[in-house]
Amino acid sequence: MSSAVLLISCPDQKGITATVTNFISTSNGNILHADQHIDDQSNTFFMRIEWSLKDFHLSRELIAQKFGHIAQTFNMSWELFYTDNLPRVAIFVSRHLHCLIDILYRHKAGRLDCEIPLVISNHKDAEKIVRDYGIEFVYLPVTKENKEEQEQKQLEMLKLHKIELILLARYHQIFTKSFVEHYPNKIINIHHSFLPAFAGGSPYAQAYQKGVKLIGATSHYVTEILDEGPIIEQDTVRVDHRDSLEDLKERGEDLERLVFSRAIKLALQRKILTYNNKTVVFD
Repeated sequence: MSSAVLLISCPDQKGITATVTNFISTSNGNILHADQHIDDQSNTFFMRIEWSLKDFHLSRELIAQKFGHIAQTFNMSWELFYTDNLPRVAIFVSRHLHCLIDILYRHKAGRLDCEIPLVISNHKDAEKIVRDYGIEFVYLPVTKENKEEQEQKQLEMLKLHKIELILLARYHQIFTKSFVEHYPNKIINIHHSFLPAFAGGSPYAQAYQKGVKLIGATSHYVTEILDEGPIIEQDTVRVDHRDSLEDLKERGEDLERLVFSRAIKLALQRKILTYNNKTVVFD
């Protein structure tokens, strides 16, 4: 049976939780999950609440209409989702395919509740893998000279496929401000956590030369400022002098796969709220 999910943020005040839960219970709703957080610094209230639609008295149209009145009372920003409406996802990838392959496998295994109709790449390395999964592969090489033109084609493809969420599975291109503005907090990136200390094209080589004892991975939303969007998920693993450069790369890629899949799942389950370039991630 499908359920409804409300994500809410607003100035904190008395009565918010009671009002929201009463709205659900008075229409015969069974609350499945409820979590909330108050940011003391900004006096902001955040909430995620999910309830079963079985025997719920309000139609989907009326849920939005009636809750809209409550939202106005508390000056809420809110989004309403239904678990049987699977998000449509597009993947962007370049030549490093480990995260792409992991996503495709998890999706086929039923571990990611979404539809993936489209993969876009600036290289052809992933074409056979993607087509073997029955997914459309679009090759759009990007240069400094054609970047804006190619981004326009990408946006057209995303619109055609009704894409709601974009995953950058090691896509080695920087989007323009215009592109990012089409999908605010809807583009998720994955990268090593060496930035900014080990920026550039060979972070693992730099880390190896430095003799680091800890490596990691970070998944975050994309903003117009490179690698400074709200962080969704991070993790680390210890390394030592016994590890070769290849060991670091292998461990780093394993960590990237894990962190990226966690972040994707959180987004698909509607468990993330963003504010002040930060995230609230609900359990």
